Amino acid sequence: MNKNTICLWYNYDAEEAALFYAKTFPDSSVGAVCKAPSNFPGGRAGDVLTVQFTVCGVPCIGLNGGDIFKHSEAFSFQIATDNQEETDRYWNAIIGNGGTESACGWCKDKWGLSWQITPRVLTDAMAKGGDVAKRAFEAMMPMGKIDVAKIEAAVRGDP
Repeated sequence: MNKNTICLWYNYDAEEAALFYAKTFPDSSVGAVCKAPSNFPGGRAGDVLTVQFTVCGVPCIGLNGGDIFKHSEAFSFQIATDNQEETDRYWNAIIGNGGTESACGWCKDKWGLSWQITPRVLTDAMAKGGDVAKRAFEAMMPMGKIDVAKIEAAVRGDP
């Protein structure tokens, strides 16, 4: 196990979430699935307690803790994409699997975890600062899923 691992709380469906992430994102996999050795609050011996998984190279562990705690936008995975096709693929996978759209490249998966599907053209424009960043930012603000062509046009200063 890594020295630092992100632990995400699930309502008894961490394994389902981990399997979805592993099939959706590159450099992602499901590792050890640990079952409870005895009964615990909200669960029984033999129930899946934790699931080790990796999302785009980031080690995580899913804890099946029940419905006591909910995910919020205070934590999100930000996935950098290289083009519209990749942006569409990840966005559509999350939304198409019971997720919900939000604004400015954000969406939530069906487990309530937030994702930022962010084309590199947008983050590169923001890093440039000045008028380029302002145009890219203003183009992004009304978007749900990021439209790469509109961000590229804003970077160029096209009307």
